[in-house]
This record gives sequence, C-alpha cells and structure tokens, in this order.
Amino acid sequence: MNFTLIIGWVVAFGMVIMGIFQGGQIVWFWDPSSFAITVGGTIGCLIASYPISYLAGVPGKFKIALTPKKYKPEKYIDDIVEYAKIARGRGLLALEESANQCQDKFMKSALMLIVDANDTAKVRGMLDDAISFMCDRHDAGRSFFERGVGIFPAFGMLGTLVGLVNMLNTMTDNPDGLAGGMATALITTFYGSLFANVLFSPLAMSLSNAHEDELLCMQIIEEGVLAIADGSNPRYIQEKLEFMLPASKKRSDTK
Repeated sequence: MNFTLIIGWVVAFGMVIMGIFQGGQIVWFWDPSSFAITVGGTIGCLIASYPISYLAGVPGKFKIALTPKKYKPEKYIDDIVEYAKIARGRGLLALEESANQCQDKFMKSALMLIVDANDTAKVRGMLDDAISFMCDRHDAGRSFFERGVGIFPAFGMLGTLVGLVNMLNTMTDNPDGLAGGMATALITTFYGSLFANVLFSPLAMSLSNAHEDELLCMQIIEEGVLAIADGSNPRYIQEKLEFMLPASKKRSDTK
C-alpha cells in the first residue's frame, strides 16, 4: 500500500475540512449543481477523450497508484554480480539455467540475448527499445490523471460562469436566486481545485514515482547484462551499477 498517498489525502482533506469548520458549516460546501458541472463534466470529457479499451484499464492504474510494486535496485545489482561470476567462471552459456529461473521477465530476456551470443550493439538496441516502449506505455497510463488535473479547474471555471449568468439573470426578478447563483459560481471553482490538486495530481505523481523505480531497475539490468557480455570483472560491474543508485539507496560498502 502506498501509505504516503493515503496519509497525504487524509492530511489534505482533513485540513480543508478543518478550515471549513473554523468559519462555517460543511453543508455550505455541498452544492449538487456545482458537483454535477465540475465532476460530471470532467468525467464526461475524460470518457470522450479515450477509447473504451483504454478506459477499461483505468481501474488498474488506480490499483498501481495505491499499491505500487516495490522495486529493489540493490537486489538487482546483487543478482547481476552473481550472474557475472557464473559467466566469468563457466562461460555465458552457463547463464541459461539461471535465466530460466529468473522471475523478472526483462532480466530473463536480457540474459537470454547474451546467452544466444548476439552482438552487444544489437542487444543494447533491443533493450533500449524495450525500455522506450515501457516509457511510452507508462506515459499513456498517466495521461488520464494528468489530463484530469487540467480539466477539473477548467470545468470549475465553467461552473463559475454558469453561476454568474444565473445570478445576473435573477438579480432583478428573483433576488432570492442571487445567493444560489453565487454559491454555484464559487463552489464549482472550489471543487475543481480540490479534485485536481488533492485527488488526481497525487495519483499521477504516484504513477510517475512507480515508473521511475521500474525504469532505474531496467537500466541497471541493461548496463549489467551488457557488462557481463563484455566479460567485465564482477567487482567492476558492481561498482559501475552502484553509481546508478540515488544517494538515498547507496550502500556504504560493497561486497
């Protein structure tokens, strides 16, 4: 579970609600017309922007954002060093058995490419393509939430205009409708900002963080496997891959 996302939502919504109670009532911030314009309009626009095949995968993106896969780049480095020791002692062909037991599909494919004695330049090209395709898929997956971040405030502004028009048209004949029009005008902007910045933006950022974690591990695999194919010393490979780790994940000593 992505606890920072949950904690952030609790804090953000909690502070907003606390601010509301400090000077008013929560019921003042519930307006069906504003909700319909902002949330309904945004959802409708998002549905119109994507094909059914894409929309069917959106719940899965929610799941990834809430429960992202945990990647451990240090573990990948340790595994690659072990593979390097096997290749250095017994040859690249000895890696086939290890590759077949590998749980990571990208690692398995990379190892099999060098076991099959492919040219390292071609291997790098294939792995680069695989990483590029992965980035494209993840960018497409995040676009739903990133687009929502932009659309919510737009419909909030649209609702504001609707409220102002209603308010101006009833100002003379029906003064009692003035408050309702003003409420719709203001609360739609509130809804648009709230859903964009507190709900959709953190979801997009959570997916982006998960993407960066996976990307780092794939890059480590690529560089490590290519170093194995070149016959590099396992110690050198480990030190080279350790440089790719962010400062927060760097280990104080190497094996």
